[in-house]
Amino acid sequence: MFARTTLQVSYRCLFLSLAFPKKRASFLQILPTRRSCVLKMFKTMDSKKEPEASQDTISACADSTTTAVPKEDTSPSSSTEQNQTSSTEPGLLPGETVVREGKAAILFPSANEVFYNPVQEFNRDLTCAVITEFARDQLAQRGVRILVPGEKDRVVVRLSEEKNGTVDQEESEQPENEQLKEEEADEKEYITASVGERCEQGLCVLEGLAASGLRSVRFALEVPGLKSITANDYSAKAAALIARNAQHNNVSHILQASQRDASMVMYEARGRKERYDVIDLDPYGSPSPFLDAAVQAVSEGGLLCVTCTDMAVMAGNSGETCYSKYGSMSIKSKYCHEMALRIILHSLDQRAAVYQRYIEPLLSVSVDFYIRVFVRVKTGQAVVKNSASKQALLYNCVGCGAFHLQRMGKRTSQGKQMKYSAATGPPVGPNCEHCGQRHQLGGPVWAEPLHDITFVQKILGAVSGNPTRFRTSKRIEGVLSMVTEELQDVPLYYALDHLSSTVHCNTPPMLQFRSALLYAGYRVSFSHACKNAVKTDAPAGVLWDIMRCWEKSNPVKRERLSETSPAHHILSTEPILQACFEIREDANPQSRKRHLTRFQENPQANWGPKARARAGGGISSELEDKRKHFQGKRKKPITDSSQLKSLPCKKFRKGTCTHGDKCCYSHEQETNEDKMD
Repeated sequence: MFARTTLQVSYRCLFLSLAFPKKRASFLQILPTRRSCVLKMFKTMDSKKEPEASQDTISACADSTTTAVPKEDTSPSSSTEQNQTSSTEPGLLPGETVVREGKAAILFPSANEVFYNPVQEFNRDLTCAVITEFARDQLAQRGVRILVPGEKDRVVVRLSEEKNGTVDQEESEQPENEQLKEEEADEKEYITASVGERCEQGLCVLEGLAASGLRSVRFALEVPGLKSITANDYSAKAAALIARNAQHNNVSHILQASQRDASMVMYEARGRKERYDVIDLDPYGSPSPFLDAAVQAVSEGGLLCVTCTDMAVMAGNSGETCYSKYGSMSIKSKYCHEMALRIILHSLDQRAAVYQRYIEPLLSVSVDFYIRVFVRVKTGQAVVKNSASKQALLYNCVGCGAFHLQRMGKRTSQGKQMKYSAATGPPVGPNCEHCGQRHQLGGPVWAEPLHDITFVQKILGAVSGNPTRFRTSKRIEGVLSMVTEELQDVPLYYALDHLSSTVHCNTPPMLQFRSALLYAGYRVSFSHACKNAVKTDAPAGVLWDIMRCWEKSNPVKRERLSETSPAHHILSTEPILQACFEIREDANPQSRKRHLTRFQENPQANWGPKARARAGGGISSELEDKRKHFQGKRKKPITDSSQLKSLPCKKFRKGTCTHGDKCCYSHEQETNEDKMD
């Protein structure tokens, strides 16, 4: 009975697709059985002239319709097992695997030769969401309306600070009849664009470093309103794989593979008619070699998406390397992740200013082991003059962590004109006023807001209104909710555990510390870049006054503090501000009240950046070997002192061991043969 009902529905869908050619794709998509099985049934029925299909055909179609669909699992480890599976699909070469992510099914030569990190699925999901909203805004000006599968009426989500903990939503309150009339009128005026279809008035997208083409294939299958996608990679094997994946996913009419140097592709597209509307750069490591070409090849008001995975450089481990790549000195600090975002934005704005262009950050996030920025690039000589006043030098105290920003330029309004001059400084003395330690000089960094809150709210509304579109929708909603709550005009942040560690006292509860700042008349927020972040417009002196008040109720042993330590200097001063630690209702933000997924745990072992791809194909195993080296060395501690005799004495090698034969370590010199072994 089920097969017969399925057959009748298939008849109706096929006949409707023949009667309405323009909507043929939509009718064929809702076929409850495979199209090949339905067509075979029609041929059988035409030949036998019987009203019912054969039993074998019906059973085959019934089997195809009852294929088990895996349920959505938000855990990254289980999603990895579901995504990467060995496939027996026809047309695959021996040893190939298929990785399924989103709506894409990507062919890989083998699990060991291809760069694929399932943790980056959040990155790709977020990029699809951002480009969709960007396309919605851009194509509306060209008379094109995009259609996203599963999306209902648009809802703009804003997190409020109301006591009831509800979410404010802007919904249309017009009657249904008026809405239907407006929709019919809009359909006449607008051209609709669906996913998987080529839109002549759509956006041109370039993925400069495509590797397997997974990201580009997902764009073609999940982002509507695209005219063309160029998936480029310098490797011949990667370019051939991109072409196969485009054909495997039936998106060859939108996606074209390219095997060229990414910089040359963008340099040749500098003309206004050849520019790309969206450029996505997701390299292994630093994107600095491609930034100069990217800011020229993106169209006027176009979207530039950049990923940086060289966080060791941008977080302060190699400040001189960071300066050579991005033109900014990085500093080791608790706010290093937000500083990394401001370093890449500074580098983008500086390189764009050379060509009389400037950037407008739409969204900047620091997640997992990388940072990701989405900026709009525009042209304007008058606006470029503001570039110097948007950058700032950073003074960081090495003792207590207090920081101060010094703008590179100064601009003052004189009626309709703007006057530009050099900034005055420095804002600090030779030593820190709080702990007496010296300052480090970092930057310059981007000192303007990191996000366009209006644009972020559009993305948040689209993702929360269509949660089944992405596997990582819950995490996207949590991160973007925190972004909307951040203080946009306050650069960088303090870490609460670092403040308490500086004065050697217990860490106060976060809500009590935030309440103390609110009672003092200052603003405070969290940061998506750090779990214990305190982003506030209060000066450092106010923070230390609150910590002094907290230390009085949670005293430390002053006699153990060194007179030259930062804790001794800070606690020896009486607080000017008397802090109140009674918890306020507005101290707890909405994202925390709603228990959104803001900071997830490590999803799996070795979840960080994978090994660099080799020039001849495949990946190197050096990174995995380094990770395995010395792993678990403290799991089996030595309890018997006699076992120490098997370990060489380091002081004996240097000739400084004074224990002689009584030394618990071995004084036997290693021979060359032992070293070879």
